Amino acid sequence: MVECMRAMANLNLSKIQLNTTKFPSPNLSFPSSESRPKSKNYPKFSLSALLSQSQQQPSFDGLVSSSRKHDVLDAIKGSLSSCLSETNLHLTVPGLKSKTRGKVRDIYDGGDYLVLVTTDRQSAFDRILASIPFKGQVLNETSLWWFDKTQHITPNAVVSAPDKNVTIAKKCSVFPVEFVVRGFVTGSTDTSLWTVYNKGVRNYCGNVLPDGLVKNHKLPANILTPTTKAADHDVPVTPHEIVKRGLMTQAEFDEASSKALSLFEFGQRIALEHGLLLVDTKYEFGKDCDGSIVLIDEVHTPDSSRYWIAHSYEKNFKEGLERENVDKEFLRLWFKDHCNPYEDEVLPDAPEELVTELAWRYIFLYETITKSSFEIPPMEEPIHDRISRNVSLALPSLR
Repeated sequence: MVECMRAMANLNLSKIQLNTTKFPSPNLSFPSSESRPKSKNYPKFSLSALLSQSQQQPSFDGLVSSSRKHDVLDAIKGSLSSCLSETNLHLTVPGLKSKTRGKVRDIYDGGDYLVLVTTDRQSAFDRILASIPFKGQVLNETSLWWFDKTQHITPNAVVSAPDKNVTIAKKCSVFPVEFVVRGFVTGSTDTSLWTVYNKGVRNYCGNVLPDGLVKNHKLPANILTPTTKAADHDVPVTPHEIVKRGLMTQAEFDEASSKALSLFEFGQRIALEHGLLLVDTKYEFGKDCDGSIVLIDEVHTPDSSRYWIAHSYEKNFKEGLERENVDKEFLRLWFKDHCNPYEDEVLPDAPEELVTELAWRYIFLYETITKSSFEIPPMEEPIHDRISRNVSLALPSLR
């Protein structure tokens, strides 16, 4: 999940100047204040108040059955055999020095810049599960939309987007920490908040959690649960450990954590205005040459974030039903039900109907958040050829 960070580290990149540009509660009963975390001053998020203000309420029916879905599914099914699973721009684009392959992104060293190509690879459980049609385009364009909307909170490293699957970014030194922010107790992976909470953990990443929470419970306040990277998976870490191990200074951590919490609260509000709940997400930060902390990688995408349909959350929660989600959780659960995704050497193929459904959900989320229509790319030109051509045209103007 931190392929950009690992790529920059592998390329031994130095700090250089950043240049950002424009580009095209429910009334649930919570534990008393005495049992809530006392050491953090996290933003409060009133779901019930914001729901009453929300004018846009997409329904789950619109997600599972609509004329738009019917039209898009035809394009998705027609693209199953032509997903962008791998790129080799270092062989086709002059000036690209090397390639680093992340779980989802292929990152190329372009001198003063990084060329980040978002592929259709689907990652979970720290491995690749499948390739999802149009996923790379959705993630790239979703991130660009959020990068543009959050510049009042923090600068970012984006320079340009010469292709639907490509972002060109300034190089910067990257903190080896993921800032995971959560608003609900949920999840299915080993490091998810519900998994560890259900095992009895009540102090997680420096957060004191109250007793009495159940799955999908809204937290009394948003919390930060940072992770750092081991050889192949995320490792939860406390703020104290981050500073003690020299991963960040106290001042750096304080600034980045404040930005992360502000980004998340802003994301929650924007999502809810469009009828969605932003449940949890992760952010990554780096420093430019003058020492400023900047946002990098991706923002509020369906890969890095969990989204639920807002209007049905309270009813489903009170009735003990699962929430209506617009993310990849259902694919995670399928693999957990059919194999051990952490230990099995070979995983089963994801069913075609799940692959096409996930592709649609990514597009649905993009269109719901941005209020714009996802543009199905023309298939006459192979996608790798298109990307190579667009990146080749863009790089000379940056030198």
